[in-house]
Amino acid sequence: MELICPAGTPSALKSAIDAGADAIYCGFNDETNARNFPGLNFSRAELRQGIELAHRRGAKILVAINTFPRAGAIEVWHRAVDDAVDAGADALILADIGLMDYTARRHPDQRIHVSVQAAAANPDAIAFYVETFGAKRVVLPRVLSVPEIAAISREIECETEVFVFGGLCVMAEGRCSLSSYATAKSPNMNGVCSPASHVAYEQTREGTSSRLGGFTINRFGANEPAGYPTLCKGRFATELGTGYIFEDPVSLDATALLGGLRDAGVTALKIEGRQRGRAYVESVVRHFRGALEALDAGREADIARLTPFTEGQTTTVGAYRKTWR
Repeated sequence: MELICPAGTPSALKSAIDAGADAIYCGFNDETNARNFPGLNFSRAELRQGIELAHRRGAKILVAINTFPRAGAIEVWHRAVDDAVDAGADALILADIGLMDYTARRHPDQRIHVSVQAAAANPDAIAFYVETFGAKRVVLPRVLSVPEIAAISREIECETEVFVFGGLCVMAEGRCSLSSYATAKSPNMNGVCSPASHVAYEQTREGTSSRLGGFTINRFGANEPAGYPTLCKGRFATELGTGYIFEDPVSLDATALLGGLRDAGVTALKIEGRQRGRAYVESVVRHFRGALEALDAGREADIARLTPFTEGQTTTVGAYRKTWR
């Protein structure tokens, strides 16, 4: 299985290569990718240099152009496609049907991967992308169990990629409206979930309050670490009490399931975290490189090793094991 690793900066890209990544995914520093934060992502020149470095080291570069174009601004996304192809990208990660059509017609030899933002979670949806646009791989949403992934793999004629570590989203991929409700910035169109420009912290005698777009998202005690105010991971007061209603602050870690994912026919394993630093990238990539080597050798991987890099110092296998069914 290929190890697909994140890079939000050129230095993170180099760290991922050094740590053993088979491929690195990244995006331009604009609204065409779903991690459009200040200080992140690549200029055209940086992407070209990153691709040249990766190819010299035997790694691939996958360019995420995975937001949905705004009406009247399609040329911004078309230019991103053209520039990524011209720079030598090994694949484009696309979510929008119109962009897939543009890429397939304008650049028929360019490899297309269906982004997780497309939320293609059944054989019929995946077959549409394969048959219509020639997609070679689909990144499966994080709502499927391992047996469901195995069933899908048996019915489709393209590669599958799944997430194995990092942040989770309570929504079906590509269907989030919570952040855009609070900030008017859409994760799926502007590429920004809980933008920093709308985040504020307030110190009180009781501790720290975090706010997003004017809404109080969480309150933390004096000695409690204050997390970033993402709406779906806020604490809310209800008649049943106060707590995390949508989703706990927790990270996905599927290290223990690598054997099952391999047997399910998965082609590639994806690490989330283009907004994270070099230490995160290097440590997580090295862990999963070692875990894959252990899997090949019939040994157990160290599951607890990544705890310092998890949200809330807690992990879950998410929907891969749907114990509520």
